[in-house]
Amino acid sequence: MTDASDSDADALADGEDPLRAPPGERSVPELLRFGVVNLDKPAGPSSHQVSAWVRDAIDETLAALDPAGPPTGGVAHSGTLDPKVTGCLPTLTGDATRMAQVFLEGAKEYVAVLELHGAPPADFREVVAEFESEVYQKPPRKSAVSRRLRTRTVHGLDVLEVADRRALLRIRCESGTYVRKLCHDIGLATGVGAHMGHLRRTATDPFDDRDLRPLQDLVDALAWAEEGDDALLREVVRPAEDALTHLPAVAVARSAARSVATGAPVYAPGVIDADDAAVPGTVSGREPDADEGDPPLVACFTPDGTAVCLGRVVGDPSADGGKVVDLERVLL
Repeated sequence: MTDASDSDADALADGEDPLRAPPGERSVPELLRFGVVNLDKPAGPSSHQVSAWVRDAIDETLAALDPAGPPTGGVAHSGTLDPKVTGCLPTLTGDATRMAQVFLEGAKEYVAVLELHGAPPADFREVVAEFESEVYQKPPRKSAVSRRLRTRTVHGLDVLEVADRRALLRIRCESGTYVRKLCHDIGLATGVGAHMGHLRRTATDPFDDRDLRPLQDLVDALAWAEEGDDALLREVVRPAEDALTHLPAVAVARSAARSVATGAPVYAPGVIDADDAAVPGTVSGREPDADEGDPPLVACFTPDGTAVCLGRVVGDPSADGGKVVDLERVLL
């Protein structure tokens, strides 16, 4: 394996190094073109409308600060929230939109009001606990996906409070779980019926509601950045690498990263280190069965923390040669 000592002298022959500056050393335009905002979506607008506002606001600032450079090219959010639903809507900017799939790899957490149609039965908490498992769901008629029966895993389901015909639930579940359908099914199981009332998303791995930012914070931060004060902006818009912290990581040499920028996979000589969770069979001490599905999605970084690509480990990182990571998304 190689080490991290290769220098910027190894840049591509055209003289333009494709590698970004380390996350903490980027200019404001660089941050805006490869960033993430842990946005607190308000009730009222759709997720699509909120994303459009974010895109337009950032593009106005980029036009003021770096008129010769390109606009963001778009933004991508972490999964649609209905207009009435509030909460955690991490939003990727510019080139970071290439990594939107990472939000499908983690779990989501919600706090929901369950509106019961009758008095809760004596065994209400026990009935709810039965749904902390793999559940069958069919997407609602208004959804944007095919209405085929599928399964989703509810990792945690807690009854926080019960008052009259209302129950406050905390739900941690697989991405793509329909909470409205879950509430309906819980109502059927209780025998009294129920529907979902207010819903707030409190977490989308790796983000949660401890550092949410309202849209107004972003607008203010952009305005101050145009005046030369970027302190708030660097709190609100974070390096896009922050959206990858829940994935297993593979560290690659800068020379290998430059090869990835041209579409090459990651080969063993370029791998510096790899998390155990990135390598199939490492945690259990055995090779995975053929029917266990794809290996986990991993994020590759340079030694200074710059995101390089997303992919799947297909070879031994400690080997002397051979392919180690098949690419899914190049992030350079």
